[in-house]
This record gives sequence, structure tokens and C-alpha cells, in this order.
Amino acid sequence: MRINLPRPNLFSQVFREVTSAELDSNVHGIATDSREFKAGDLYIALKGKRTDGHTFLKELEIDGCTVALVSEKNNDLTSLKQVIVEDPLTTIGNIANKWRKQFQVSTLGITGTNGKTSTKDLVHHIFHPTQTVHATEKNFNTSIGLPLTILLQTEKHTISILEMGANQPGDISYLCRIAEPTHGLITNIAPAHLEGFGTVEEIAKEKGELFQSLEGGIAFVNQADDRIKNLSIAGDKISYGLSPDCDFPADIYQEKDGTLTLLINTEEVKTQSCNFSFAKNVLAAAAVAITMDVEWKTFQNRVLSFVQPEGRCQVKQFDDITVIDDTYNANLESTIASIDYLNAFSKNGRRFLVFGDMFELGTHSEIIHEKVGEKCSDAHLDGVFTIGTYTVHTDLRLENVEIHKHFKTKDELITQLKNTIRKGDKILFKGSRGMAMETVIQGVFG
Repeated sequence: MRINLPRPNLFSQVFREVTSAELDSNVHGIATDSREFKAGDLYIALKGKRTDGHTFLKELEIDGCTVALVSEKNNDLTSLKQVIVEDPLTTIGNIANKWRKQFQVSTLGITGTNGKTSTKDLVHHIFHPTQTVHATEKNFNTSIGLPLTILLQTEKHTISILEMGANQPGDISYLCRIAEPTHGLITNIAPAHLEGFGTVEEIAKEKGELFQSLEGGIAFVNQADDRIKNLSIAGDKISYGLSPDCDFPADIYQEKDGTLTLLINTEEVKTQSCNFSFAKNVLAAAAVAITMDVEWKTFQNRVLSFVQPEGRCQVKQFDDITVIDDTYNANLESTIASIDYLNAFSKNGRRFLVFGDMFELGTHSEIIHEKVGEKCSDAHLDGVFTIGTYTVHTDLRLENVEIHKHFKTKDELITQLKNTIRKGDKILFKGSRGMAMETVIQGVFG
């Protein structure tokens, strides 16, 4: 990871206050990856499970690095200034927190099992015309990425929107201590990252740390999610959902062309999308935006102009074949939602799922992949092609699915798809990020 620092002078001051060390000259960027380092950067030497950033210090010195944040001094270095701290990761977090305190702006923390990136992008888009928005970029939502994101904030920004990811207990509370959010949104809670948490109850506890951090702030509560609505909240509460007992109650109905429209507090919001998950993101964004003084007309227009990012339920046409590219990531809830999305299309033509492994499910992996097979059977899909280690359990649970096969290689899968699909078919591609299922789309249609 790497960023360009917007305020090198201020960073030098904050760095000195936190570390008691003086930078000999202003640094213009921060890098945690030696491959992304640029001359004039501060390099942060982090110890990971696979690599130790300290091993690259000599190489970086040769490349022009003049200062590094380290936990172990390398005595063989002559020109590289080494600022020694107990833990570089914690130190950059403390620096980011002090930087955060320089700017008294509303800060929205967003976490959840599914939809946090899409909701963050949507909220960003909605606020963009009326405010100067600071927001998480790329995948900078971790204990490494979030501090770097915060260091990009300046006095020009009027709102900050921060995505918060969690792979293990303690992640969210740590990120909240750094970011000090004034507002918080949990999109949903479902089985994911079970290798790090063990149970969905532990996931709920972890995500709930965001609401616990909001003393004096506002929590946006998804009343449709039982695990979220039962979380304790330190500050005020704004609720939204598909029932009348909410601050932002909504009905969702389908237009003649299959697209979804929401009626939120008597306000009609057209989505121009058939994707129910996107409609739920719009509802969450409405609770946030309207509470934070966005006009309904502005909100409605910005939803219509929003373009969903690559790999997130993007509908693509290849001649007369419809492809739903939902390859960005996958867990049980998002996969089931994607299958429902596939089923929302016209029944003309066959409906296929091309499905890759879902990762980080631990001992629950087999049963969760089986649930996807059961969903495919209940949805009466015409075909399911699976690839990977765990999706074999999906294939074994397929009933009432006329065409299905499990593959060990992408080349075999691509060949089968080319020989099987025909005009009018609708094909959903889904899998965890590590499966890179977009390469299958490219192999078939590229």
C-alpha cells in the first residue's frame, strides 16, 4: 500500500508529536510495500505472516529511502534514518488518530458482511455534489489501510466516509479508536470470515463494536437484520427497514421492466436496477443521507446516476447472451441474493450459475457450499457449473438442475461453457475474490 501525503509539513509535526522523533526533511508519501516505494517516502516496516518488511531496508536505502519506521534497527545501514518504535503498525495508527483530530468533520464508519463497499461508494456519490467528500479508496479498510486513508484527509473535506473491514476479533474496535466515527452503519451480519471468528455470533459482536463507539453519535440500524437490531448502541439511533416501525420505512416493488423502485417515507426512489441487494443499499444510503441534510430530490437524482463498480452485479451483453458479473467477492448471503437477482430476469432463455469457491469459512465451508446447491435447486436453475475445492459440495446437492458439472480447471470450464451456452441464456458468475472468476468471463467472451 502507498499514498501521497497531501500535507507534508503538518505530517512532520504530527509525526514528531507521536514518536518524539524529528524528520530530517518532509516526506511526501508513505509506503508499506517495498515494491510501491518512491523516493522521498516514509517506509513502514511491517511484520506479516509471510514477509517481514525489515528485510527490504537495505534494498530501499539503495533506492533512495531516507527514513523508515521500524521495530528492529538494522546496524548495516548508513544513510537510512530508522525511527525505532515498539510496533510500527500501532504507531502509524496513533499518527492517523492524531491527524483525524485536526479536522472536526462528520465521520461515517461503514462495516458489515456484504455491501459495505457498494454502500460506501453509493453514499460517496450521493454526497459528492454538495460536499467535499473524503472516503476509503480501493481496499484500504484494514488496520493498515484505514490509517493511510485518514492521512489523506485535509481541511477541505466536509465529510469522511470510512469503510471498516474485520478478519478477526478486535479489528473493528481498533479501527474505531483510530477513526473516532460520529456516525455508524452496519449493512448486515452473516457467515463470513469464519476462520477468524468461528461463529456468526462472534461476527455480530465484532461488528457491534462500531455502534459501541458512537457515544454522542448516531447509529443507522437495519431493522430487517435481527442480529443488528438487537445490538446495543452507545449513541442515538436512526432505523430503516421494510416494516412500518422504522424512521425510514420502505416498500420495494417491481416495475414492468423488472427494475425495482422504493417508496421510502412516501418518497419514490427509482433504482433502474433489478438487484434487490442494491435496493437495500439504497435504503441504507437514504437513512444516512437524509438524516445528514441531503434533499430528497438530490438523493433521487444521484441514485439514478450511480454506476455500480466492476464485478458487482454488472449486467453485460455479449450478442444475445446476458452475463451478470458479480465476481468481486462471495459469501453465502451475497450468493443467494445474486441467484435471486438472476431469477428476477425474464424467464425467456436458460439461467446458469458459474460458481467458484467461497473462502474463509473454516469448518463451516462444506455445509455453506451445500446451502448454495440447495438454493440453486429451489430456484430451478437450468444449469450450474462449479469450480474449485469446496464447490464440489454445491454440485452434490443439486436437484432439479438439468445441466451441472464440477470442474478442476478453468480451461475445462471455459471449454464447456463455450460448447453449452446459446443465444438468450442468462449467466451469473460468482466466487470469492481469490477465485478471480472474471477470468472465466474473459476466457468465454474475450
